[in-house]
Amino acid sequence: MKATLTVLGSGTSMGVPTLGCDCDVCHSKDPHDRRTRPSIMLEYANRVVLIDTTPDFYTQAVRENIAHVDAVLYTHTHADHILGIDDLRPLSFHHKPNKLPLYARPDAAAFLRKMFSYIFDADYKFGGLAQLELHPIDGPVDVFGVLFEPVILIHGETQIYGYRFGSGAYLTDHSEIPESSMDQLQGLDILFLDALRHKPHPTHSTVKNSLSIVDRLRPRRAFFTHICHDLGHEATNANLPRHVRLAYDGMKLEFEI
Repeated sequence: MKATLTVLGSGTSMGVPTLGCDCDVCHSKDPHDRRTRPSIMLEYANRVVLIDTTPDFYTQAVRENIAHVDAVLYTHTHADHILGIDDLRPLSFHHKPNKLPLYARPDAAAFLRKMFSYIFDADYKFGGLAQLELHPIDGPVDVFGVLFEPVILIHGETQIYGYRFGSGAYLTDHSEIPESSMDQLQGLDILFLDALRHKPHPTHSTVKNSLSIVDRLRPRRAFFTHICHDLGHEATNANLPRHVRLAYDGMKLEFEI
């Protein structure tokens, strides 16, 4: 089945430009250096599936003319991945009398239910309340005919999810990929990896480390995301192998899902 992957955001948690920063990348005129918080959209079989809803989701949705969403999968509960959840409200109304399904690992689903209790546990209903339904998952889930397989990642001291879907995989935040997860990432066309910067970071991968993962897994195409203002788009791409590129906001990729 053919699918389109759109990069909604490719930046780190503070975004690029980073507020208060006067570095060259933050003042760059290259539109590829303007990075909202990290998320992707998958389109297949007339369905729209998101991975994460960032604080920038409203802006991303307007930019990409997103008119409906059929499901959302969450990687983890850090603010830069979940705070756009309330902007799903108008898109969720199209699902009435059903609700827009959200999928997350059990601990993340419990966190979302508590943090957004006004949505999930309200004892009253009114016209503007988002129509959302949480589905805890601890294994593969069929989302409109496509199997989304959770990939365990280590994000600092926290275990989170990435996802494999057909010939694609999206691993947005990781400092380590366990050996058992490597086995799930063979034979990929598209692989997204965290590559925050060159300098080591306690909770994120570096360009060098992510290149070593690409060398081992040998996907046909690899893209780095969750990028901070240390990496200029053009200068960094000039030093990457031809099959590895920095992701950028609005990037669209066709692949077999």
